[in-house]
Amino acid sequence: MAYVCVKYECRAPAATTAASLATMYDTTLGQIAWIDSLGLPVTINFCEHHGADDSYLPSPMVLAAAAARATRHVRLQVNVLLPYLDPLRVAEDVAVLDHLSHGRAEVLLLGGYVASELAMFGVDPRERGNLMDEGVRALKEAWTGEPFTYRGRPARIFPRPLQQPHPPIFMGGSAAPAARRAAREGDAFIGGMPHLNEIYVTECAALGKRPRFQGELPMGFLYVSEDPKGDWARLAPYCLYETNCYARWQQSTTLDMLFSAAMDADELRKIGTYQVLRAEEVLERAPRMAPHDAFMLHPLVGGLDADLSWETLRNFFGKVAPHIAMNRL
Repeated sequence: MAYVCVKYECRAPAATTAASLATMYDTTLGQIAWIDSLGLPVTINFCEHHGADDSYLPSPMVLAAAAARATRHVRLQVNVLLPYLDPLRVAEDVAVLDHLSHGRAEVLLLGGYVASELAMFGVDPRERGNLMDEGVRALKEAWTGEPFTYRGRPARIFPRPLQQPHPPIFMGGSAAPAARRAAREGDAFIGGMPHLNEIYVTECAALGKRPRFQGELPMGFLYVSEDPKGDWARLAPYCLYETNCYARWQQSTTLDMLFSAAMDADELRKIGTYQVLRAEEVLERAPRMAPHDAFMLHPLVGGLDADLSWETLRNFFGKVAPHIAMNRL
């Protein structure tokens, strides 16, 4: 059974694309609506970063709300950089999103790592763990609808989410404490690196909980193509832009993370973060995927040209998806 997630960052960098941000949002919502029309068990992930000059999506909750009204089937997973935000307001926004989507909202709680963002929101990097613990507990209390105390202040949150006791809480991170926190406080774990899953599973066993996690991405960010060589040449500038952007952000942390700097398309292709494959190659590899492994699609990487983006998306759902068993994480 395969888990299929489609990732959206909604960047419009002048370095790679002439598309306006409004056009990028339109394309994103059009693709999500089209995926939803297929009626498949797919998760749409809305990313979050702040202060990026390429307009990287800073408000995933708003875009997810727009997607909620254009869909009926896909799960809407919103990244939440929790230490930057007021968890009471997050609780309210997620509850409204859950009603707008008729019970399809999910949150992926993250601690943040970009130095400029931490400074922008006044977050001491050493306090991220404590803020995550405090924040996720506040969310759970808020979603009961009962009175509680947050930082010494009386609080009560309405509406309650449609999903009970609350929407699924995914927790992420790129270090062992994040994996153990996800086991203690979350419903599932999406780690920055696959080796953290073993730590998460061990902690779940100690707590008597069933582990629920995203495993490997055996085909990286996947693009299904009828002409892999030609399409890689078209994709490479966008992928290079993205991987080098993330690599710069990651310089501010010692964590082991997914993206690596690359000088050119050949070097990037060897790294394997992005893979352009024929449908037959994907289907040949698919039976070797472990139960928790994922197909991760990233159709608008780095502000990718809309025509190529649509082409690779339609190839996956037209030529691969009908031949694999799909499930939710």
